[in-house]
Formats: sequence, structure tokens, C-alpha cells
Amino acid sequence: MAMSPEKITSEQEDQMFRLLRQVDIAPHASQRATATAIGVSLGRLNALLRQATDAGLVNIIDRNGPDKRARVAYAITIRGAAEKNRITDQFLTRKFAEYDALHAELTGTTSGLSPLKIRTKLMQNNLAPIPELYVSYDSAEKLKLEATDLVSHDLTPRQICDLELLMNGGFNPLKGFLSQADYDGVVENMRLADGSLWPMPITLDVSEEFAGKLEIGQDIALRDQEGVILATMTVSDNWVPNKALEAEKVFGADDDAHPAVNYLHNQAGKVYLGGPVTGLQQPVHYDFKSRRDTPNEMRAHFRKMGWRKVVAFQTRNPLHRAHQELTFRAAREAQANLLIHPVVGLTKPGDVDHFTRVRCYEAVLDQYPQATTAMSLLNLAMRMAGPREAVWHGLIRKNHGCTHFIVGRDHAGPGSNSQGEDFYGAYDAQDLFRAHQEEMGIEMVDFKHMVWVAERAQYEAMDEIKDKEDVTILNISGTELRRRLAEGLDIPEWFSFPEVVKELRRTKPPRASQGFTVFFTGFSGSGKSTIANALMVKLMEQGGRPVTLLDGDIVRKNLSSELGFSKEHRDLNIRRIGYVASEITKNGGIAICAPIAPYATTRRAVREDVEAFGAFVEVHVATSIDECERRDRKGLYKLAREGKIKEFTGISDPYDVPANPELSVETENVDVDNCAHQVLLKLESMGLIKG
Repeated sequence: MAMSPEKITSEQEDQMFRLLRQVDIAPHASQRATATAIGVSLGRLNALLRQATDAGLVNIIDRNGPDKRARVAYAITIRGAAEKNRITDQFLTRKFAEYDALHAELTGTTSGLSPLKIRTKLMQNNLAPIPELYVSYDSAEKLKLEATDLVSHDLTPRQICDLELLMNGGFNPLKGFLSQADYDGVVENMRLADGSLWPMPITLDVSEEFAGKLEIGQDIALRDQEGVILATMTVSDNWVPNKALEAEKVFGADDDAHPAVNYLHNQAGKVYLGGPVTGLQQPVHYDFKSRRDTPNEMRAHFRKMGWRKVVAFQTRNPLHRAHQELTFRAAREAQANLLIHPVVGLTKPGDVDHFTRVRCYEAVLDQYPQATTAMSLLNLAMRMAGPREAVWHGLIRKNHGCTHFIVGRDHAGPGSNSQGEDFYGAYDAQDLFRAHQEEMGIEMVDFKHMVWVAERAQYEAMDEIKDKEDVTILNISGTELRRRLAEGLDIPEWFSFPEVVKELRRTKPPRASQGFTVFFTGFSGSGKSTIANALMVKLMEQGGRPVTLLDGDIVRKNLSSELGFSKEHRDLNIRRIGYVASEITKNGGIAICAPIAPYATTRRAVREDVEAFGAFVEVHVATSIDECERRDRKGLYKLAREGKIKEFTGISDPYDVPANPELSVETENVDVDNCAHQVLLKLESMGLIKG
């Protein structure tokens, strides 16, 4: 239970804060040592301990040992750790107010530290440590044992990214997942309930079933996907959000073409939980450990190097020569050192995987001056929210100790909406960042569009070239780069570094050597399985790559025999097929899938899983429902019409016709061999097989 200001004075709350902090860092200290450390008498310490134990903030444990002066130990509880985090800011605010008053008394002027902006102003010194939400190691070990009895929530990969940055201070000033009041303010006007600038909702989304088990004030354990307890959370809020409003306000449109909106409606839980978090341990990362730094570790590095000004470069793509020139110019313009700060959490579906990207970064780091350049990896789950995301990225980099931040054209843009237009204007992100940079305490360096000028053999900013008509301007877009990689075409050295191209070719060989998935979808009886079998034989005849058929009936028998035919179970069955297909694709094989797969959102999720490793070719077998019912080889339509099969696709359950499949085939009056040959021709035109 949080300590109410009506019950205690500010002085008593300061003493309670000191007690909780001391118990956290020195649980085995004697009473006399504890009293001395927090500056109170033994009598006052005993009163504070009674108050803390009555409130459930501290446990007193008997100890057996020769020292009679240390017969007890103190253990901060989960609730006590949350309370310590809660009152930290209040303690600092009062101390700064006292400093301000003393400053005014001695100098006749205030210090300029407005109480509402204390933390923001303090952080304008990029060398000062920022608060984290972790308890000490000893307290964490005790709290982990206590937390094993709590109700647990298994975090999704996105939630693990969010939790890590909450705990290590990357999301400062947040003390946990947003309360409903904070969420409403962030969605509506990018402000927390206390007025602080914060543009992105950081919420713990859960299922209705899980949320229904919880009470306000209840502590829950937050576990990673292997069951390790990373933190505890005290549930302060439990509500059903208006996700359509969130999509409109935060992402600019309630359009599923936006990856974050698609996640919001089709993957995130229906209920949000809010409340303070107590960190027990960092998420475990086995990759690139030496490149991962918390905000305070980054600040300590800057302090050690004597870096007062640091410009951060955010990227989710490999570094090419234009990026190098851009970062050089940004550092010169800001007269600052450079932090290359790529995102290695969740980025846009279809991006190059972070393992490949980091190897690319490391391959070209020696192209940068070592004395003025650092690289660190950021485990952030991007939302691709354009202007709001740019402000969010700026606040995160500010927390990491940076003074400047490079903001690009269409920064963190997700591409085109359902109408084929960009979600955000090219300079919307720069405009919003510029409007808030003074309050944020980090300055924007705008991203220049760099192009290669052949006659001068150098990169120049496009808007600074005065003789455009007289010179040859060269540039390769991301789409063109992907095409050249897919087709094994030359990538000129003026565009990228040989080391980067070599790494990209190793991970992304030409399409004719990659694995891929052919995903047939259509009504029961449409001919999916028959065409899939014919295609499998034709591909095996060609040879070169292993071919696996994942037919709907075969998968039902061998992988999903326990599942029924509810929407939830159908989705789970298709996701299993997608997972197996993605693994086959990743390892260079060909997966042929032939389920009904009636729901567009599930097919999209499978596409995203597969496209992380290779091509996904959706083939709509467009046989009409009337023809399928006429065929009815298994007698299923007859049973469905009689009501003996519930939720039957096309009869009592909908089928979402694919909007943009790679291929649509008609089977009425067309033989199977011809249909399979149409698919082969499509694969050949896409470069996936050789003609």
C-alpha cells in the first residue's frame, strides 16, 4: 500500500525513503548502523520499522549468529521496492526545492530549477546518472523467492523490450507501465498526467481472462518466455482501451496496413494493465554482449571519455557510404562525438535481421575515428509511428546521455497506407521534434538526403548541389538494393562498403538459392491439396532444394490433433503451419502449405514470419463456393448444411478473400497440371527458380 500524504509529513516520508533505500542496499546491517546511515535515533528507527512492517514494505527476519547486536535482518518486500521507486522523485523534488530556497537566500535569485521540470533539467547534464527501477542484488534474490507465489504473466517479445527500457531508465521518467490516466494523456496530447512530455503508450496488454483474475493493488510476477522472473508489478489500473482512438491519435490512422495498428487490433491483448514496476534482473542477451549498454553505462562511458556533446544516429538498416557521410557531417555540424545507436529489438517486418546488421556495423567501424565514435545496441520495440516515434527516440537518446539526435526524412515511417499513400509527410517527424526539442533537452540534427556526384567522386547533400544540370547524380534506393541482392547483380563500391555487401550476400543469397514458401488458400474442396501435390512433384523433379508439403489435413493429424475448429484453434493451427514453413524457408528449403486459412489477419502474420527469411508466395485457389459444394468429395458441405458441422468456412463461417495474392488460379474447367504450371511460371518470374 502506497503511503498516503495525509498520514505522514514530508520529513517522515523522507525518512521512510532513506530507510527503504538503506534496507535495499544493506539488509544485514545492524540497527545502530542503519540508524546512523539514515540519520535518525534508534528509537526513531524502531518507529519507522514498525510503520514499514505494518504497511508491508519491510520484513524483519531472525538471524542466528554470534553477534548479538545483529540478531535480525531486514528484507525489502515487493511492495516496499515499488514504494521506494514511487517516492524517489518526491524525495528529489523536495531536496531540489530546499536547494532552490537556499540558493535564493544566498544569491538573491532562484536556481532556475522549476519543481515540475526538476528531472528534465537535471538530465540536461548528460554525464549525471539517471534513476533505474532495479533493487539491489541481495533484495532481488529475496524478492524472486517471494515472487514465485505471485500470479505470473508471460511477457511477449515486445513487452520484454519495453520492460528492459523501463527498468534500466531508458524510458525515464516512467516508473512502470502507464496508468489509465497517463495513457489517456499520452494518447490525447503526448503528456503524462503530471504534464511531462511522453509520446508513446507503454502498456501491458493481456487477455480478458488473465485480467479478470486480478484485483487492483495486487502484485504480479513478470516472466520472460523461459519462465525467468524479471520484475514484479503492482496493478494500479485495469481497463479496456479504445484501440481505434489510440490508432488514430498515435499512428495517425486506424489502418491495418500500419504494422503497429495491425498489432494493436490483431495481436495485442484486449485489456491493458498499468502500475509501478520493480526490476529484479535484466533480460538475458546471449548475442553481442559487449555492444549492449544501459543508459547509465553509456553515460559512464561519456564521462570517462570526457564527451560533453554526443550526437546519436538511429538506424534499423545496414550502414552504407551515404550513412557514413551523413554521420560525419552531423557530428561536424554539432561539433559533437558520434554514437551509432542501432535498434536490435523489434523493427519493421521484412527488415534485415539484427545479427546481420550488427556484423555489417562492426565490419565498417574502423572507417570511423575511434577516439570520437562509439557504437551501442538498443533493445527497443519500434512502433513505426513517424513523428511521435521521432520524439520518443529523442527522449530515449537523451536518457542515454546524448545531446543531439539525427532525425531523417520520414523518420520511422511504415511506408504506404491502404490507399497507397505515405502514412506521414516527409518532414512531419522533423517538424514535431523541432517543436519540442527545447523541452526535451536534446537538439535535432536534420537528416540530409545524400547522393553520389560522379564527376566529383563524393557524396553531397542533394539540396546543396548548385549545378544539378551539369553533373551526374547517382543513388540507389532500398528497393533497388534489395532487387540487386535478390538477383545477384553488381552493387557499386561508391554505394556501399565491400565488407557490408559481402555480409549481405552471405545472409541474403540470390533468390534462386534462397528458401521460400508457397501458401495455397481457398475453400475446402477448391483443389488446394491436389495442386500442391502436383507442384511438389514438379519442384522435386527440378531438384536443388528440399521440398516439404504441409497439407491442412496432414498437419491436423500430426501437429494439431488436439485442436478443434473454433476461430482461436484455426488461427493456432495456421500459425503452427507458418512457424514450420518459416523454419524450412530459413534453412533454404521450399515449404508448400495448403490449408484453408480463412482469416486475412492470420495469413498476414504467417507472411511476416516467413518473409523474415525468404519469399512468401500466396496462391488463391479461387474456386467458387458453389463448385466446391458441388464437388463435396468428403461430404463435409452436406453435413454443414444439415448443421452437423459448426463454423464451417463458406457456410457458417466467413472466408476473407485475399486482396493482393501473388497469384490467383481458377480450377473450374482447368486441369491440375496447368494450375501447377501457372505456379511454376510465377516462381520463375519472381526469380525463385531457374527457367
